[in-house]
Amino acid sequence: MVAMATITIRNLDEPLKHRLKLRAARHGRSMESEAREILRAAISEPDAPDNLVDALRQQLDELGGVELELPPRTTRPRAARL
Repeated sequence: MVAMATITIRNLDEPLKHRLKLRAARHGRSMESEAREILRAAISEPDAPDNLVDALRQQLDELGGVELELPPRTTRPRAARL
């Protein structure tokens, strides 16, 4: 037998509760069952990248990647002026 956890969600505003109730009815489930399905779906999604670079890399990888040709450097970099 698998142990099941219980959570309580407090301070759920009425419009949100109403939308959950309607969504549950559309799917033929109780509000509790619908909430479980919403949580299950949200948790099964891949984690979002931590930063912009990783997010862009993920988007480009899904498109097959991008190869950029870097032009050769024609001048020496100059020292920073502080």
